[in-house]
Amino acid sequence: MKSLFLEARHKKTFTLPKAIVEKLSKYKTIALFTSVQFLDSLPKIKKQLEEHKIKVQLLRPTHCQYKGQLLGCSILSDEGIKINTDAFLYIGDGLFHPIALKINNKKQVFAFNPFIKKLTEITEKETKKMQQMQKAGLTKFHTSKEIGLLISTKPGQYNLKAAKQLEKKYPKKKFYFMLFDTLDFTQLENFPFIDCYVNTACPRISYDDYEKSEKKIIDISLILTTFK
Repeated sequence: MKSLFLEARHKKTFTLPKAIVEKLSKYKTIALFTSVQFLDSLPKIKKQLEEHKIKVQLLRPTHCQYKGQLLGCSILSDEGIKINTDAFLYIGDGLFHPIALKINNKKQVFAFNPFIKKLTEITEKETKKMQQMQKAGLTKFHTSKEIGLLISTKPGQYNLKAAKQLEKKYPKKKFYFMLFDTLDFTQLENFPFIDCYVNTACPRISYDDYEKSEKKIIDISLILTTFK
């Protein structure tokens, strides 16, 4: 079956508020990233920053189609994203991507939310919270018997191979393969016997959406790296 990918680009382009550009002007080099929704605004923002004598890097990480685009699977891959820059600027309304950038690179990371026109600096507090959440999820997985494996059928997210690899590695645990296109968190309530869930799909489910489930959801990449 053929798949047709339709990009959901934001209808309007935008630039950064003047005060934010001035705040960022102390950095000589900035790596600029965003999700596919806001790619059309990157040229304008790049020009803005360059007018303040900031060298802007628009790079193309693994799995991404465009320069400046960022995907969760890119940030959490084994190679990660390690870039020689003074700071990162992420354009978008979520914090998963910029927090992951902070963890992987130990550089100054800023996130600009275009909807509320707010610039957030990612601090050690945010990264520590995510790392503690990961550690708690990993502990829960190792102490659990009944595991729900979240498997998306979306092209690019379908990862049945990793799910079977995990099942083989832990033969004493009972795994339930739960296939879906778009995950409906309310449906997880129908499986009260599940101790925790392992996400094999988009990493944002494990990090940005984990509060939508009463049970812990841990990304499979965190478990696989423990026995490589």
